[in-house]
Amino acid sequence: MSIAKTYNPKEAEEKWYAYWMENGFFRSTPDEREPYTIVMPPPNVTGVLHMGHMLNNTIQDVLIRRARMQGKNACWVAGTDHASIATEAKVVAMLKEQGIDKKSLTREDFLTHAWEWKEKYGGIILKQLEKLGASCDWERTKFTMDPDLSESVVDTFIKFYNAGYIYRGVRMVNWDPQGKTALSDEEVIRKEVNQKLYYIRYQVKDSDAYIIIATTRPETIMADSAICINPNDERYRHLKGKTVLVPLVNREIPVIEDEYVEMEFGTGCLKVTPAHDLNDYELGQKHNLEVIDILNDDGTLNEKAQILVGEDRFIARKKIAKMLEEVAQIEKIEDYKSQVGFSERTDAAIEPKLSMQWFCKMDKLAKPALEYVEDGTIKLIPEKFFASYKHWMENVKDWCISRQLWWGQRIPAWYNERNEWVVAKTEAEAIALFDEQGKTTVGIRQEDDVLDTWFSSGLWPMSVFDGVRHPENPEFNYYYPTNDLVTAPEILFFWVARMIIMGHDYTQKPPFRNVYLTGIVRDKLGRKMSKSLGNSPDPIALMEQYGTDGVRVGMLLSSPAGNDLMFDVSYCEQGRNFANKIWNAFRLVKGWETVETPATDAQKTAAKWFDSRFNQALVEIEGHFADYRLSDALMATYKLIWDDFCAWYLELVKPAYQAPIERETLDTVIGFFEKILALAHPFMPFLTEELWHDELFGAREAADCVIVAAYPTVAAFDETLIKEFDVVQQVISEVRSIRNNKGISPKVALPLAINATTIDFSKYQDSIIKLANIAEFSFVKEKVQGAVSFLAGKDECYVALENNIDVDAEKERIAKEIVYLEGFLITVDKKLSNERFVQNAKPEIIQNERNKKADAEAKIAILQESLASLG
Repeated sequence: MSIAKTYNPKEAEEKWYAYWMENGFFRSTPDEREPYTIVMPPPNVTGVLHMGHMLNNTIQDVLIRRARMQGKNACWVAGTDHASIATEAKVVAMLKEQGIDKKSLTREDFLTHAWEWKEKYGGIILKQLEKLGASCDWERTKFTMDPDLSESVVDTFIKFYNAGYIYRGVRMVNWDPQGKTALSDEEVIRKEVNQKLYYIRYQVKDSDAYIIIATTRPETIMADSAICINPNDERYRHLKGKTVLVPLVNREIPVIEDEYVEMEFGTGCLKVTPAHDLNDYELGQKHNLEVIDILNDDGTLNEKAQILVGEDRFIARKKIAKMLEEVAQIEKIEDYKSQVGFSERTDAAIEPKLSMQWFCKMDKLAKPALEYVEDGTIKLIPEKFFASYKHWMENVKDWCISRQLWWGQRIPAWYNERNEWVVAKTEAEAIALFDEQGKTTVGIRQEDDVLDTWFSSGLWPMSVFDGVRHPENPEFNYYYPTNDLVTAPEILFFWVARMIIMGHDYTQKPPFRNVYLTGIVRDKLGRKMSKSLGNSPDPIALMEQYGTDGVRVGMLLSSPAGNDLMFDVSYCEQGRNFANKIWNAFRLVKGWETVETPATDAQKTAAKWFDSRFNQALVEIEGHFADYRLSDALMATYKLIWDDFCAWYLELVKPAYQAPIERETLDTVIGFFEKILALAHPFMPFLTEELWHDELFGAREAADCVIVAAYPTVAAFDETLIKEFDVVQQVISEVRSIRNNKGISPKVALPLAINATTIDFSKYQDSIIKLANIAEFSFVKEKVQGAVSFLAGKDECYVALENNIDVDAEKERIAKEIVYLEGFLITVDKKLSNERFVQNAKPEIIQNERNKKADAEAKIAILQESLASLG
């Protein structure tokens, strides 16, 4: 049966993904094999596939497919995260479009709408990952608000509370006015923004004197509780014990002294606003200042502001600045750049806010999680992220875990009419606890807040195997700890650290062994890809255009571990071309007719060389996988297939036009092709499966698929043969280059003479004659006068061109090459004469430079002789 002229990715992708699913190749259940487990970083249910997902999940799929082929029990657990803030915002927006205000709904009604939204949109990204070829065990798909996972979260809250890690109290928190919820420090993104610095006059009471305060936030002056000066500042000593009037509202506040104030910064005076700045709050606590919160949860001014009540904080800023100017209480306004915190989810500017919240003490919990990474139990790849991980763990702050939302796991705390509270799993248990404590159960109600999403996803590697509720569970004990986690560096502290913390607390084991941190996908200008910038291509459209295998290869070719990748669609084109190269090579082989004769010596030598080269490359590829350098592993695979197999081996054994090939040689080629398809499968699953089932390989059983074929293992290889063939390739390439440089047709056969002193070229003679189109092949002991000469390895080769050469042009070319090599020699000599270089460089680097010098000197000598022979 003939094979199509061109590869049809769409047809192959739909056919083989369905086939893999039908035959259960992705399914994993515990058995006697070594497990290899990956848990997918669960994408938000609000998400659709973007380039970061593409990179992350392609890497995971390569690792899981390779492990499956290595005979391991490969289990890749997929799932989605409920993403409290983002999802609630989506549902609120949907309801608004329907004319429904969230405030008009009960919690139960709102959650009904939220679950309907999740069922409709929450699985989109997982279906898109199927298009990518993700070989997850889809029967294990989890959602962070599945009943069993939610119960695990509640159990963990109670466990941590009873252990003394969780407490409730009023603290200054990061408040998101758009999401109307508290955030943890890690959910705040610091950005440099252009602002105005307002110099405001505060009148000293019973005086015409003013004190000038510089602030970027004039809208908060109504919340001022004091003016603070440094006690060592001579300029303001006269203000000690005085009071000043807050502009516009004329409220009297004291002047206090504290060395916290930097005399050199701004005007050397500080307005203290305890309700709206963390440092001011601590200063206020120290000096027993009044706390005046003038902002509503949505960022508008409340009644305590006295003026502009109901105005948005940023509109109020402009209006207050104008009002201050009108009463001559603005000294000046300057342009100013400063760091401002923004919500990681809604991108709203964060407000520091005093709020009653639930917190988790992190200091004791963090220590084992740091030790795992310090002692190498868990490896961060690349290691450059260890320093920031260590810094965060050593300086970790208590984690605000409560969120003022309805979508999520509700905190299992219960209050009575006196606002006394207990922590319990059910209302019945709460009543029993209140009774034990002799407290009333009248008006009992559950906490309204839900837990931070990261609290639930921190349990992910355990909860997906039901290891929190049932630690004796055989599945949990088989698959946990997992092997490799592939994720983005920006959630190292959000998620990775918390999984390690929770995993250790429950099991005294790490949740995984390796953390592969991918880079950020950027465009060729270095900008992070995003919808807002319009510089992010649609991954589905890319796969439609270039084929999924082409896009997978394109992503990985440009993605060294931990480094940002400058993505361009040209990489996908390169990936598609690679797929086409393999397809066309297969068509070439399939088109050969056979003859029942044994292979020639040249074909046998070529086969021995490629077998050695394959195993040599496999050692390199395995080394890259061991170091998690998947981009390098792919490039080594790419070169082996494109260069060694297609450009050299197939050309060496290819029969003459319309001539048959020896059956023995064709069988050898087919065997190599099968190994190449197995090697390439993790990177290019669809193309390899399509070719694997071609009749050229004979009849296959239903389960005989490349997805579960044995991954190639390293066998012995002949290094001497590889080195000799490197020289043979050099001979062929040099003869081709001479033809090209001299404008001689490839069809013109040329004579070749070799002064062989290191290699027995006779066993490669037929290959050289065939690929270099040699008319006469000879061995000489003397120099061939009038011939173009070159070095192959350490052996001198001669090509007599006779009438095929322009003598003057050749002399000019040789002279230019001599000048170039002499310049190169000067550079090398400078390096070798530099004592500092010789003393500090590694011995192999110094030897490499000496080898360069020797090679250049030998080439110059040959070129000078060639020049002399031309007269």
